[in-house]
Amino acid sequence: MVVVLAVPLALSASCSGGDDVDVSVRGDFGKLPEVEFPKGAPADSLAVKTLTKGKGSAARKGDLVVADYVGYRWNDGGRKLLADSYAKGQPGAFPTGQLVPGLTKALVGARPGARVVARIPPGDGFGAKGDPKHRVGADDTLVYVLDVRAVYSRTAGPHGAKQAPLTDPGLPRVGEAAPGRAPAVAVPRAAPPKRLQVRTLVRGDGPAVRAGQLLALQYAGFFWRDGKEFNSSWSAGHPYGLLIGTGQVVKGWDQGLVGQRVGSRVLLVVPPSLGYGSKGLAQFGIRGSDTLVFVVDLLGAH
Repeated sequence: MVVVLAVPLALSASCSGGDDVDVSVRGDFGKLPEVEFPKGAPADSLAVKTLTKGKGSAARKGDLVVADYVGYRWNDGGRKLLADSYAKGQPGAFPTGQLVPGLTKALVGARPGARVVARIPPGDGFGAKGDPKHRVGADDTLVYVLDVRAVYSRTAGPHGAKQAPLTDPGLPRVGEAAPGRAPAVAVPRAAPPKRLQVRTLVRGDGPAVRAGQLLALQYAGFFWRDGKEFNSSWSAGHPYGLLIGTGQVVKGWDQGLVGQRVGSRVLLVVPPSLGYGSKGLAQFGIRGSDTLVFVVDLLGAH
């Protein structure tokens, strides 16, 4: 994933990597920055500069950072814009520890409200092979400017009012869990429901989720047929970010999560027609006939 650039250089700044980032960045936090590159090739070392410090908890490895960004590739032939979230009005989701090494190093320690600039040489980027998908060559240095909107800890969970425990014998039971761990789910030995089932286990104290927003969440998925977990953000070690209500996730999520409040924990029972359909998803062992059970914590919406 590419991301990156921006903010007044006159603001407080710190630098790591031993060098300045070399580029000049101007503009207000949250708005498209003006980025000026010097002539010639970039230095071959990693450099990170924080132009605005921000406030709140600093990101640690394994946390999810949500940020507006622009990203460039830079070589001795000049520079080229690769990505611009400001133009779309949609921030990016950056699971630290799952990014190119230089970007993880740039974001670890960043706080909400921070503007960070990073110059990432190939060795801390996509390496000798580059990345054709993102139009990055083996000799390309990456430059990112990121405006950090929010940081979600790997131990983040629901916040709001717990609802009455589920008593419907035809639905799964969801147990309690320590922070950073997936809740236990007990699936009844019964035929699965034919329609989507949505139950709010914790009613969040935040705003309602709208279609088209970037949703930060924790989740775990289980098979109805045997109750076994097939995928989990808790197992992966970091929250996820995804667009909701736009057809980029299974229909059961789009239908069941839009309108829920930030901070909620939601139980979804998704029939095949609103999940992965008749083809299933072999990567996770999902059959075309599988009804799926999800527990989802809605951490934030942007």
